[in-house]
Amino acid sequence: MSLPAESKAVDLEDLARRIESGRDAGERLRVLNAAFPGRLAASTSFGAQSPVMLHLLSRHAPSIPVVFIDTGYLFPETYQFAERLIRILNLDVRVFQPRMTAARQEALYGRLWEQGAGGLEKYGLLNKVEPMNRALRELGADAWISGVRRSQSRSREQRDFVERQKRTAKLYPILDWTDDDVERYFLEHDLPRHPLTFRGYVSIGDWHSSKPLEEGSAAEQTRFDGMQRECGLHLPSADQDYQI
Repeated sequence: MSLPAESKAVDLEDLARRIESGRDAGERLRVLNAAFPGRLAASTSFGAQSPVMLHLLSRHAPSIPVVFIDTGYLFPETYQFAERLIRILNLDVRVFQPRMTAARQEALYGRLWEQGAGGLEKYGLLNKVEPMNRALRELGADAWISGVRRSQSRSREQRDFVERQKRTAKLYPILDWTDDDVERYFLEHDLPRHPLTFRGYVSIGDWHSSKPLEEGSAAEQTRFDGMQRECGLHLPSADQDYQI
């Protein structure tokens, strides 16, 4: 696999061991920032659990830009929550949007999210993957920090702390955190909650693919009518043929 010279300078296997051996997320972030100086970006959806990763970044790696993909289909509450967190945490957020507006997409292709697996894949490529790829290129980042956790879904249970997707290293500083760890961090730091969590939402993305948690169901079933958990950005590396 051909990687840029600067990426080859980082031993990702050794980096993964160093991250996994440390339990403190702040130290993990400091190690990652030192490994990819000036070449890191983080991402956020401003979803239900996003405040934890964003607070960690603001405290331990405030120089890292945070990419926010605005699909045009987010809940009004998400936009409002994002503005509040940006102000409270003094975040360096860079907003990226799809090249094609939501109105144009629907006029040309219809409601892609209602068109089964093929429609969802195209929707993810247009609204999530392409803007994220563009963000990484424009920011000069060949490493990407995300708040993905193993306990969030079955599709994430086998993730490694450091993964490689073509030219991009994906890094997960809180991969081994449990839901209890997340809740404890919320309480310890008095972090604000997404307004929709008070209406039963546990995973919050676009309005058309998110629903409140129902009794007897799992959190991953609240997205895309249970068809899938991932929006396209966090597929396993082997399946992510289009990620830079």
